[in-house]
Amino acid sequence: MTMLSDLSNAGAPALADHLWQSTLVAGAAGLLALVLRRNSARLRYCIWFAASLKFLVPFSLLIAAGGAFSWRTAPSPTSPGMYGMEIVSQPFTKSLPLSGPVAIPAASPALLARLSPLLFWVWVLGFALVLSVWMVRWWRISAMTGKATLLSEGREYAALRRVEYLTRSRRPLALRLSKTSVEPGVFGIFRPALLWPRSISTRLEDAHLEAVIAHELFHVRRRDNLAAALHMLVEAIFWFHPLVWWIGLRLIEERERACDEAVLELGGRRGIYAESILKVCEFCLSSPLTCVSGVTGADLKKRMVYIMTDHLVRKLNLSRKLLLWASACLVLVLPFAYGLFTATPSRAESPVAGAPRFTNVTIKPHKAAGDGLVMTKMMMKVPGPGDDKDPGYFAINVSLHTLIQTAYRVQEAQLTGEADWMKTDRYDINATVDPSVADQMRGLSEKQRQLIGQQMLQQLVADYFKVTLHQDYRDLPA
Repeated sequence: MTMLSDLSNAGAPALADHLWQSTLVAGAAGLLALVLRRNSARLRYCIWFAASLKFLVPFSLLIAAGGAFSWRTAPSPTSPGMYGMEIVSQPFTKSLPLSGPVAIPAASPALLARLSPLLFWVWVLGFALVLSVWMVRWWRISAMTGKATLLSEGREYAALRRVEYLTRSRRPLALRLSKTSVEPGVFGIFRPALLWPRSISTRLEDAHLEAVIAHELFHVRRRDNLAAALHMLVEAIFWFHPLVWWIGLRLIEERERACDEAVLELGGRRGIYAESILKVCEFCLSSPLTCVSGVTGADLKKRMVYIMTDHLVRKLNLSRKLLLWASACLVLVLPFAYGLFTATPSRAESPVAGAPRFTNVTIKPHKAAGDGLVMTKMMMKVPGPGDDKDPGYFAINVSLHTLIQTAYRVQEAQLTGEADWMKTDRYDINATVDPSVADQMRGLSEKQRQLIGQQMLQQLVADYFKVTLHQDYRDLPA
C-alpha cells in the first residue's frame, strides 16, 4: 500500500496534466468540427478520432521523442513563449518558477497519501466494470456468429457480390446467416464477416437489400470496427471523464453519416435507402457494441432528414486546408519541436536565483593521501517518496571543474576558459537539504526532484565558489 501511495503521489500531477491537455485537444476538435460542419463527415470523423487517440498519447511522449533527436547538449535560456507553453499545458505539475523563495508544490503529500489508494481502487473498479460489460456483450455476439450459417449462394450472397463489384472491394466479405433478430452488422476487426438476420430478407426488396449491404461494406472499407475498439479502450481507461463518452457519440454519428454519404455517392436513391434503414429499425434490434458496425446507429431522425435532403457536400477550400494543417502542427509538430529544441526542460536550466539552497554546507580542502592515491567520490541524494534518509550532496576529492560538469550536465569539451586551479584543487563537500524542503519535494515526480537537485547544485557553485558562467556556441572537432 505504501508503494501504491508513493507511485500515485508521483504520477498524480502528470496524470492531471495529461487529462487537461486531452480536454483542450477535444475542445479544439469540437470547434474544428463546427467550422467544418458543411464538409464531408469523413473529415469530421477523423478529427474526433484524433481527439480520442490523444487520450492514449500524452504530450510528454512527443516531447521525449523530440528530445531523443535533439543535438543540443548545452543548456538553453528560457524564452517567454516556451515558459508560457509549459504553464498552459502543465498547470498541475508544480515545476520550478523563474523566481520565488522555494519551488515546491503547495499540495500536502500527506493528503495525497491518504486519497491516492482510494482513488486508485475506485478507478480499478470502474475499469473492471466497463470492461466486463463489453466482454459479456462481445461473447454473446461471438457465440451468435459461431452458430450462424456461412452462405455461399442465395439472394443475399448474390446481392453482396454485386455490391462488392460496384464498390470495387478488394477482398470478398464472408456472409453468415443468423436466426437472431439483431440488425445486419459487420462482426470482427481483422477478419470481418457480415452477420445477416434471416428474418429481414423477406421484408426487403432487392434495392433495399443492396442499399443495406452497401452501407456495411463501407464500414468494412473504413475499418470502423477497429477505430471503435480503440475508442472503447479509451472509454474503459478514462471511464470517469464525461468528455470521452461524448466523443464516442460523435464518432458513431459521423461514421454513420459518412457511410450514408458514400452510399448516396455510389448512386443509391434517397427514398429507397431511407426506407431500407427504417425497415431494419422496425424488425431488428440494434447492435449492443459500437465495434460491431450496423446500419441503425446515431440519431435516426437526423439521419433521415440528412438523407432525404438534396444537398452538396462542400470540398475543402484553401483556408480550411490551412486550418487543418495548422491544427495538426499544434497537436503533433509543436510538442515534438519543443522537445527537439529543449532537450531538458527550460526552467531547469534557468538562472538559479529562485532555486532552494542546501543547508549546513561544509567545504574543506581535500587532504591528499600519503600513498599518492587519488580517489573521487560523489553522491547526490534527492529525497523521494517514503525515503527517510537524509538527502543532500556529498563529495570527496572533487575539483570545481568536475562539480561544474555535474551541475550543468556538460561534457569535457564544452567547458572552456577556466583557471588551472579549478582542475587541480580538490575539495570535500558535505551539504544537506532542509527537512521542510525535503518533505515537500517528496510530493514531486522523480524527474522534477532531479531537476531541483541540479538547480541546487548550480546554486551551491554560485554561492560558495563565486564562479561566473555564460553560454556560448562554438564549432568543436569531433
